[in-house]
Amino acid sequence: MHSRVTRRDRLGPGFRLAVALLWPVLRTTVRWDIRGAAQLTGARGGAIIATNHLSWFDPLVVAYVAWFADRPPRFLAKEEMFRVPLIGAIIRNAGQIPVYRETADASNAIRDALDALDRSECIVVYPEGTITRDPGLWPMSAKTGAVRMALMSGAPLFPMAQWGSQDVMAPYSKRIRLFPRKTMHVRVGAPVDLSDLVDRPLDADTMALAGERLMDAITGLLAEIRGETPPPSRMVFRRGSPE
Repeated sequence: MHSRVTRRDRLGPGFRLAVALLWPVLRTTVRWDIRGAAQLTGARGGAIIATNHLSWFDPLVVAYVAWFADRPPRFLAKEEMFRVPLIGAIIRNAGQIPVYRETADASNAIRDALDALDRSECIVVYPEGTITRDPGLWPMSAKTGAVRMALMSGAPLFPMAQWGSQDVMAPYSKRIRLFPRKTMHVRVGAPVDLSDLVDRPLDADTMALAGERLMDAITGLLAEIRGETPPPSRMVFRRGSPE
């Protein structure tokens, strides 16, 4: 009898090195409460994960869940991360995608992500574009990247909410607090329905409508985790505005 070949079996040495370094740490230093990840495993072809952003610890949480679901993730990561010693080399060799924000090269990230989706890979996007500035740590309004890729590629857009990473690393803090052990709560929802928008032009109105649907789904999942009611409106953050 032949063993089943998983998506993880097709990875290169850079990705395997990252997993070898991080997996044991994530298995032993935090607890996990993951629901809905089987939807990622069962999705055929490329997939997009769009998740809320609480902390610089978030990528490890999302990567763990995606790996757990046999969907090795490719993050759209800020270009600055690729220049960090050691970390930059690991994520570059693991095939992550640099985002050159507010430059002429910014569109290259979308192009590279669409190519990855064509190869049936899993793309991870933080639709807010940055760690939330909302005082209650609720999701802010969405940038256009995640929904644009979903509409252009036809790949399913999975909303994900996670809660707990802010207890390991507070927003915008570099201090790590692993002990006592924290619990990472993660929920993956059904793909956001954008079927009625597929034939519309990819203009500002379409992007805004699709982005609201995505953030409504993420916020709903986060409200379920927290057992709280989110604010009636979302914070709109623009880079360069007062924080």
